[in-house]
Amino acid sequence: MDTEKPEITTIPGIEQDIKKKRKQRPFRVPQYHVILIDDDYHSYDYVIEMLMTLFRHSQATAFEMACEVDSRGKVIVDTTSQERAELKCDQIHAFGADWRIPNCTGSMSAIIEPAD
Repeated sequence: MDTEKPEITTIPGIEQDIKKKRKQRPFRVPQYHVILIDDDYHSYDYVIEMLMTLFRHSQATAFEMACEVDSRGKVIVDTTSQERAELKCDQIHAFGADWRIPNCTGSMSAIIEPAD
């Protein structure tokens, strides 16, 4: 009985070419912006607290973003994958009313948009 294993033949260079092509095309996850929308029912303190809690922004960064949302009507608070952007948008919507303002009845608004 022959115990030798059959020899496998390969075409020289083919495996190396396939590996090179795989390395040349890195997978890029599409990025999305989480955009906070301004309203007149939340205080600066609320916005800063929310941004520090949900996004771990520093107090200085959160204050700058609060100023921008107040002056421009919206501000990008995060750029991330679509799944995480949707989660962060939901967290903004669920953050609750601003207890500092008596007629505030709910959370701020946010949207996500593809980052270009």
